[in-house]
Amino acid sequence: MPLTFDFPLEQLKSYQGITPRPADLDEYWERAITEMQLTNPCAELVPAEFQVPGIQCFHLYFNGVGGARVHAKFLRPSHIPSPRPAVLMFHGYSSDSSDWSHKLNYAAQGFVVAALDSRGQGGLSEDTGGVTGNTLHGHIIRGLEDALAGKPEKLLYRQHFLDAAQLAKIIMEMPEVDESRVGVTGWSQGGALTVACAALEPRIRKAAPVYPFLSDYRRVWEMDQARDAYAELRDYFRHFDPQHKRETEIFTMLGYIDIQHLAHRVRADVLWGIGLMDTICPPSSQFAAYNKISSPRKMVVYPDFGHEDLPGMNDQIYQFFLEMS
Repeated sequence: MPLTFDFPLEQLKSYQGITPRPADLDEYWERAITEMQLTNPCAELVPAEFQVPGIQCFHLYFNGVGGARVHAKFLRPSHIPSPRPAVLMFHGYSSDSSDWSHKLNYAAQGFVVAALDSRGQGGLSEDTGGVTGNTLHGHIIRGLEDALAGKPEKLLYRQHFLDAAQLAKIIMEMPEVDESRVGVTGWSQGGALTVACAALEPRIRKAAPVYPFLSDYRRVWEMDQARDAYAELRDYFRHFDPQHKRETEIFTMLGYIDIQHLAHRVRADVLWGIGLMDTICPPSSQFAAYNKISSPRKMVVYPDFGHEDLPGMNDQIYQFFLEMS
């Protein structure tokens, strides 16, 4: 096996992360969950232009925290008895919920399927500023100045995480869905939302994140990997703290939206895919979260692969979720 550019695999298996955990993190997220639960989603299903025999396809819109109108693709089988299992899907950074046809394999097996569009990225969800469409650059650091001024609830990824959990709640409350048989999955940013959703919605049964983003920011920085998806960290320091006088404070604020600090809340069975040559979401940043999960878990390791397609991983996830059917 080739050497990883990160810690050796045996060391990764015990690595616990170095990004500071805010002292009030649990209270922060309990307040956030309360806000989400008090938000009337006003969910609406609009028939989609894409339709296939035996499966109904809809645009699902709902109100997220802060008033943004959030969008997801929603599919349900027409003639399969209820209640049914469900799968929620989350996309990568800057992308969108992808084509309708990519969800038909689950719908054909009797699953309800919902695929979220993250705010301000490639899909139809509104950003918190009330605009539809792309406001991508700076999502990691959006709200960081407010957080440093004592308002960490302004961090944009707090809203992204809550959108994922709120989508799960909406789907679980549908009469055609069995709330005890709901799985979540996604790659990169979608992997981070998978972990966050399973952490904030304890009824999630199965979670399948693949090389998740948004974990152990300080480790990414110290590895000099604050580039590509994490480039915003470097930009922030260059523009707002060029001498790093507030470095510890900044990483502590980012700790509120670090999935490693949410991972202990996960109760779902977990199937996790990782490439040991991943220079975008380094293995140690991922293990910092994975090692804090206490529920049943399995890491699928690809020694020669980076942040790319992992052959056979989608098939393993598919079979993992079919255990709920």
